[in-house]
Amino acid sequence: MIQNLILKARGDEKSELVLKNAKIINVFTNEIIEGDLAIDKGYIVGIGQYEGQKEIDLNGKYLSPGFIDGHVHIESSMSSPSQFARAIVPRGVTSIIADPHEIANVKGIEGIKYIIDESKTVPLDVYIMLPSCVPATNFENAGAILEAEDLKELMGEETVLGLGEMMNYPGVISMDEKVIEKLVLFKDKVIDGHGPAIDGKDLNAYVAAGIATEHECSTLEEVINRVRLGMYILLREGSAAKDLRNIIKAVNKDNSGKVSFI
Repeated sequence: MIQNLILKARGDEKSELVLKNAKIINVFTNEIIEGDLAIDKGYIVGIGQYEGQKEIDLNGKYLSPGFIDGHVHIESSMSSPSQFARAIVPRGVTSIIADPHEIANVKGIEGIKYIIDESKTVPLDVYIMLPSCVPATNFENAGAILEAEDLKELMGEETVLGLGEMMNYPGVISMDEKVIEKLVLFKDKVIDGHGPAIDGKDLNAYVAAGIATEHECSTLEEVINRVRLGMYILLREGSAAKDLRNIIKAVNKDNSGKVSFI
């Protein structure tokens, strides 16, 4: 395999696929490189001038890595994972991080398993954050109640990355026993945040608990305060909250590595 890739990268043999005359978006150096892109056995083997067993002339079109949506609720689209993939893959999205807490509020563990199982059949990389707050608040009459012990059985799933948005931020700050159990269970995985308007020492406590991301920022100050504490900011342009145009102003060359789109 390694020898094959070296031969193809050197151009001694034709690669399986060459995308000709592309404007290649290089995410390592933030520049546009014009040339051919050679692909073999699923690997990009080189950029430059190449010949391929199959060639596609892009005629100067831009060539980009697949887009990743860092936080999405598939079921909120009112479609199944397969139909969701059918809508977004042709538009360049090749990976999503899904939090199935809406379906979990209705069907509990069974609903989460449905999302996980069907997602394995689609031409889209679907990673799962297990819902942290089912129900979302103690005042709701949801279809299920999921505690740490309930989530434990799904932690071994290959596509599960961590714990979904911890919207019970008062429970984190006040050290609610059931919330702490979930945080301890996922302490070696990623834990997503959902903590609008927290600041000062309360924000310090939220981050100290292991919360790594935030998608609820709506002001520049919220973005800056969270990045200073090491959080990753997920810039949201959602169906309801549309914050992008406002908080994009907080992003600069020094902190852009801590920012993603969702």
